[in-house]
Amino acid sequence: MAHKLYVGGLSFETTEDELRTLFEQAGKVESAVVVTDRFSGRSKGFGFVEMSTNAEARQAISELNGKTLGGRTITVDEARPPRQSGGRPGGRSGGSGYGRGRW
Repeated sequence: MAHKLYVGGLSFETTEDELRTLFEQAGKVESAVVVTDRFSGRSKGFGFVEMSTNAEARQAISELNGKTLGGRTITVDEARPPRQSGGRPGGRSGGSGYGRGRW
């Protein structure tokens, strides 16, 4: 099972290949993704790397957190699961219904 890491502080020019190459120093990389804006396609300055084992993930954190990539100091930590929205199921907030058509 792969172990997912968060990588912050990336240069907007950092590519997924550069990210993969850096993390391969710590072990086998299952995937490397630079998160981009869906409209502009520009990097958001962070990404995720999946390492093959927990030991390799810990080694990557230990060796690469605080290192420089693309002229910027990066942050490497365990990825957290996505947050749940506080709204109701289906993403709707409820409400009184006012404002929908005539009343």
